[in-house]
Amino acid sequence: MAGERILVVDDGRENRDFVVDYILRPNGYRAITARDGVEGLEKALSLRPDLILLDLQMPRMTGIQVLHALARENANIPVILMTFHGSEEIAIEVFRLGVKDYVKKPYTVDEMLAAIERSLSETRLRKEKEALTERLLVSNRELQRRVKELNVLYKMGKSVTSHLEVDQLAVRVVEAATYVTGAEQGSLILAEDEDRLMCRATKRSTDLHARAVCVPVNDRLVEEVIANRQPVVLTPDDLAQARAANEAVPMTLLYTPLLMADRVLGVLGVDSVSGNAKIFNEHDGALLSALADYAAIAVENAHNYVRLEAVKEREKQEIRQTFERYVAPSVVDRVLDRPEALRLGGIRQEVTVLFADLRGYTHYSERADPEALVELLNEYFRMATDVIMAREGTLDKFLGDAVMAVFNAPEPQEDHFYRAVDAALALRNAVSTWNARRGGEGLTFGIGVNQGEAVVGNIGTSRAMNYTAIGDAVNLAKRLQEQAAPGQILVAESIVTSLGDLIKTRPLGLMQVKGRQQPVMVYELHDLA
Repeated sequence: MAGERILVVDDGRENRDFVVDYILRPNGYRAITARDGVEGLEKALSLRPDLILLDLQMPRMTGIQVLHALARENANIPVILMTFHGSEEIAIEVFRLGVKDYVKKPYTVDEMLAAIERSLSETRLRKEKEALTERLLVSNRELQRRVKELNVLYKMGKSVTSHLEVDQLAVRVVEAATYVTGAEQGSLILAEDEDRLMCRATKRSTDLHARAVCVPVNDRLVEEVIANRQPVVLTPDDLAQARAANEAVPMTLLYTPLLMADRVLGVLGVDSVSGNAKIFNEHDGALLSALADYAAIAVENAHNYVRLEAVKEREKQEIRQTFERYVAPSVVDRVLDRPEALRLGGIRQEVTVLFADLRGYTHYSERADPEALVELLNEYFRMATDVIMAREGTLDKFLGDAVMAVFNAPEPQEDHFYRAVDAALALRNAVSTWNARRGGEGLTFGIGVNQGEAVVGNIGTSRAMNYTAIGDAVNLAKRLQEQAAPGQILVAESIVTSLGDLIKTRPLGLMQVKGRQQPVMVYELHDLA
């Protein structure tokens, strides 16, 4: 689905022209351009594009400054950042500011197109959901208006519309139709898939109650009602004509359509067969039409309910697929039972954070083919993911050649510090075993583990948010990882205090780490006791 408006903010004319002429316009997008951050911010706030392609380094106003300004204005516009230079710190900052993707220059047409499609997918899904919600609201407003207008049928209509399952609904409609008209027989016929007419409920003169059925219908009068969108009443004169033509018909008959906007959902009919059969009058027709209106709304609501259930199930599967990339399936099941856990916002709580960074990656990447490098990285990260999820940790993010995991969130874990330490040791052993099978050559992880308070939750905006942990406890775990040698696991004193004799460690003494004025006590983790 193209046609979205995309704002390109870049002080380089060649880059703006390349994006507009070779990426946006050939693929059906509508382009807006800005030559610097100030002009870009003005156009973003006044024109409200569907997506912004934002350069990082610009005169007058940098990309970071534009992002901060958009956040202050609650603009909620997805952003793709473009830059020649980048770092893990910049990536973390811009993603927390709502950036959807991060593209390094120079990029190919396919790379930028893929980033644009990924960034717009959430916006498109939201618009589809809003359209569906609006249709449901219109249906509900129509229901409320009908209830006020038809006070005579209020109780009966309320009973009919209380059912969201078509079989039960059809039975109640037929029961109500025969009751309000005094008819001996009744039926509800619905137009279903491929324009098939199916009788979904019937009551014969010999039946005490209506019953659900599913029988194809081939009836000239029913087809006439649907075609003309008007009721059909068979009068005594019509009866005489039918008998003269040797047609088998009931004594008297009344059919009325179920209308919803410009569609005919089906036909509600009543008839009588006995010798003293009632002749239906205009009042009977009005009562049956009123009930048919209730029935139409109820049928539409039943269909909407089925569609909503399908949408909810699809959304649930999308949530499952998304979260299962970060946390264990058992944790996903618990989160889905508490959907409020997915709301935007964070809470302060104790967590244990694990950072693991590949050592030797830069040197290896200089010698390896790109395809082989990607395959190798995927294998190392697969090992990290398996180890973390096996202990029900939350895979927070991948940062270049590093991985961050959080324990005790989103679900509480009394032994979160033990799980994190066990994961660190298991990851080191898994990598060692895998390298040995490959001949002893390969990469390894430097690992840091710390325990403490952090703000944990969905951080960002309603359109772009990440489940993550933020705080000094997280920063210290990362600094320990940065100090760790290949294959070494460094843990903070908080871990040793919590686990005591359960682990084997070697004190390394006080260590000065980046971002802290006072040195911290650091231990090397060897094994579980």
